[in-house]
Amino acid sequence: MKSWQGSPGVSALRCLTVAAAIVFIGFSHLSPAVAAYPDKPIRWIVPSTPGGGTDTTTRIVVPKLSEILGQPIVVENRPGASGNIGVGVLAKAAPDGYTLGTCIASNASNVALQTQVSFDLTKDFSPITLLVTLPNALVGHPTVPAKTVKELVSLAKSKPGKLEYSSGGLGSIQHMSMELFQNMTGTKMLHVPYKATHPALTDAVSGYVPLTVASTLTTLPLVRAGRLHAFGVTSTNRTQAAPDVPTIAEQGVPGYEAVQWFGVLAPAGTPRDVVLKLHAAILKALQDPGVKKHFTTEGADITPSKTPEDFAALIRNDVAKWRKVVKEGGIKVE
Repeated sequence: MKSWQGSPGVSALRCLTVAAAIVFIGFSHLSPAVAAYPDKPIRWIVPSTPGGGTDTTTRIVVPKLSEILGQPIVVENRPGASGNIGVGVLAKAAPDGYTLGTCIASNASNVALQTQVSFDLTKDFSPITLLVTLPNALVGHPTVPAKTVKELVSLAKSKPGKLEYSSGGLGSIQHMSMELFQNMTGTKMLHVPYKATHPALTDAVSGYVPLTVASTLTTLPLVRAGRLHAFGVTSTNRTQAAPDVPTIAEQGVPGYEAVQWFGVLAPAGTPRDVVLKLHAAILKALQDPGVKKHFTTEGADITPSKTPEDFAALIRNDVAKWRKVVKEGGIKVE
């Protein structure tokens, strides 16, 4: 009997059938919406007022990302509660990849302080990537009678509980940075919380509040213009954008560090394929020469996460770090 196994026509047909099956299996798990993503404008929630460091960071990245994805990205500012209002809105959005948001270090520190938060930062989101990391700067109005951290500590100790500093709100990274500073220097200052970082910085520039802590992204231009004085940066090492500004740690507060970071979240349940596509597109946007130059000039280090899981781990670790600071420092919501 003649075997059909060696028939060229039948063999070719079998190969085509197997190939078709492989293609079907490879793509059958993808919905048409995911395969075509994005096919409409994307909404991007910024949990701060226009003009602040979070808003500035986002708007540096968004134009290039929009170009890469081929869709408009509409930035929506939702400030308040140290960034928690905007992030809370993001948590309730549809997990389809068409609503993204900027997450900041303040979200982790605020959660650690156990203020009223409508979301679980470690469970209610699909982390995408870290964008940039940058130190904050402890700055003051030029009329403050102190020019170094040592002099500032002496000034604060001479009037305990009276020297004021502003922040972007209770539990914000700015607030927590100063709580850590006071704990490590044995000082006590008066906290003046605002609804967002930008107005807190504005009142420091006007001299209404003598001190504040804010990202180098927004403070360095004001320092260069002579409108604020920089006491020190909050990172372990000096920033390349202002190498003449010493760190707080090197001025008699060894071990002090409280950096700011900005990242991107999507609501929990966003399809994995969409998360990975966004991760790759954002990393590509961060490598654009114009984007890199802008961040470098302002003292920000571009630090994208290798994977979405790496960013998720950073968030978990930061929440744990600030919970320890809150506990050891006996910090309470005012």
